[in-house]
Amino acid sequence: MKLSYEQALHKLAAYCSRGERCTADLRKKMTNWELLPADQNKIIDYLSKQGFVDEVRYARAFVHDKNKHNGWGIYKIAFELKNKSIPKSIIDEALTTIDPTDNKERLVALLQQKHRSVKAKNEYELRQKLTRFALGRGFTINEIEYALQVCNFSF
Repeated sequence: MKLSYEQALHKLAAYCSRGERCTADLRKKMTNWELLPADQNKIIDYLSKQGFVDEVRYARAFVHDKNKHNGWGIYKIAFELKNKSIPKSIIDEALTTIDPTDNKERLVALLQQKHRSVKAKNEYELRQKLTRFALGRGFTINEIEYALQVCNFSF
């Protein structure tokens, strides 16, 4: 589907109005619409100046949503933001909004919930499965060890 500059600008302004977006998301859409790179840059500049797109605001919202609602740890969040071409300085600043205490409590709750569905032959296998689960969610090994001690899963 090929769009003109004006059509793309209006569609992207409406798209950005519905939620936080990053420039990588916008570029992906514009590439699908077969917009020229020069037009893509003009649209992104315009949307940035008008306040529709803000990488810092996007990173903060992304960190908040993925940590609170999806139960992701800092490593997974940072990885996903990096994949969206967000600068490292912005990622690091946004990650500071995660409260370490809340993060540990969230991990404890996730592991307790996961424990109910995990089948294991012994305590060692149970801990391994829960550790792999938490690592996949992006939590650090120190956070995982703390949560496993707090939960004190007995077999």
